[in-house]
Amino acid sequence: MARTHLHLLSDSTGETLEMIAKAALAQFDQTNVVRHFWPMVRSFQHLDRIMGDIAGNPGLVVYTLVNPDTRAKLEERCRTLGLPTVAALDPMTNALEDLLGQQAKGRPGRQHALDEAYFARVDAIQYTIAHDDGIAWEDWEEADIVLAGVSRSSKTPTSIYLANRGYKVANIPVVVESPPPTALFGLRRPLVVGLTTAPERLIQVRRNRLLSLNQSPETAYVDTDKVTSEVQYARRMFADNGWPVIDVTRRSIEETAAAVINLHNERLAAAAPGASSARPL
Repeated sequence: MARTHLHLLSDSTGETLEMIAKAALAQFDQTNVVRHFWPMVRSFQHLDRIMGDIAGNPGLVVYTLVNPDTRAKLEERCRTLGLPTVAALDPMTNALEDLLGQQAKGRPGRQHALDEAYFARVDAIQYTIAHDDGIAWEDWEEADIVLAGVSRSSKTPTSIYLANRGYKVANIPVVVESPPPTALFGLRRPLVVGLTTAPERLIQVRRNRLLSLNQSPETAYVDTDKVTSEVQYARRMFADNGWPVIDVTRRSIEETAAAVINLHNERLAAAAPGASSARPL
């Protein structure tokens, strides 16, 4: 399979550009794409150094550069090399300029400015790490979201993903032999969400986990009857408390997090003044 080169140039951290490229590449099967990542491109000198590698590995050049001189220089050099370029954010920025009636501010990395939202996200990450796997249940009322589920139902990675979006998240393992703290059932502020999965898929995930730890893959932890009982126990708990449930069997972490955020937003909308049926989920 022929190798294709994809050059990603950003004048900031490049996080946005990487997400765009990842989402676009996911639409194609059986590819051999080599991604070259170039963050913090803010000078002609830096661009000149990068162009040597681009010339040696020709391919598609995608960029998020706001400085008009740097953009023009990149496009000129790529035209000389006969390489295609894509300004990844231009269509959205242009549409917003038309909609808002104002010109975009050309500041590199503007979306990553150290503003109040940035510090709120840092606070959310710290909170989430400190409240993983049932730790510090006394502070759960401070959370935005609490995730509950059996072991290996993607609670921790989903929590961390949500924390990076600015949500304070606690998570609690549901264990038949060890009921959760009673505080869980009296929470008022946080949205409690149950995560469930198919027992067959859960057994597979747990076996892989045991193998990665060089432990025996034949224990009660992966016993079919026991795992099925665990999942049923958790589902009964979710139903008895009226918590919304998300089946993560065929969902990625990003998809699960998106579903949680939708539930959170719906809850806020329902509780807003003037809502026709304001009640917590």
